[in-house]
Amino acid sequence: MITQVQRLLAWAEPLGTHRSWAVESAEGLGKLLAQQLVEAGELVVDVPPTLAARVRLLGSAKAGKNDPNDAMVTAIAGLRHCGLRVVRVEDHTAVIRMLIDRYDDLVALRTQATCRLHVALRELIAGGAPRRLGAERAAQLLRSVRPQGAAGVQRKRLALELLADVRRLDGDIATAKRRVADAVTASGTSLLELHGVGPIVAGFILGHVGDPARFPTPERFASYNGTAPIEASSGPRSRHRLNPRGNRKLNHALHLAAVTQVRHDTPGRA
Repeated sequence: MITQVQRLLAWAEPLGTHRSWAVESAEGLGKLLAQQLVEAGELVVDVPPTLAARVRLLGSAKAGKNDPNDAMVTAIAGLRHCGLRVVRVEDHTAVIRMLIDRYDDLVALRTQATCRLHVALRELIAGGAPRRLGAERAAQLLRSVRPQGAAGVQRKRLALELLADVRRLDGDIATAKRRVADAVTASGTSLLELHGVGPIVAGFILGHVGDPARFPTPERFASYNGTAPIEASSGPRSRHRLNPRGNRKLNHALHLAAVTQVRHDTPGRA
């Protein structure tokens, strides 16, 4: 079976060895193709979808949204635009990113299951359940419930199923934490030496930053993680406001580290 990369390389062979490939969204829909080309020894640059859209908009003729036009637009962006990111073979940070994303998804699922369990307990117990609800406390509350009627019996049964989901997710989260911690330790990062940065925070930073060299200046990095304030000046009045944009996962990790440093006698507090 001939793969898509083999077909592409056979098509590009007459172009010689000094060639490069432009792939739109090499970190998204085009990731598999970009990585396959890089592993085959090809030079690949990442064309952001926003850049491709601008090239399409500024084209001399209105082009429909189809594969040939998309390929032409991506090629033009790859040829004419300076500073496009060169795609590299995935390294250990890609492993950390996968593990930290899995941990984040599990935490979100656990929060969802706990919220639904809260709703069920509110309809079974007068006053509901405490705000911070663990699996053991929920089990204790459910053991004391003696529902009346078919609806009450079914509601308790559903609550027990949600409790089983919470317990399962607790175990999955603990496993995911250990895997993230092992991967962060294996990376040899010095982030763990910072006060307020544990394996999970370090995993978010390493996974979402990737190669630090892709940020040519500290200002670019501050803009990416949303810590650079946005100018909101008007006339002679100069002021700034918080930046709601940027990578919010990375921003949250930096926020956790900053809050922890402020709470203790650290250089961060000063």
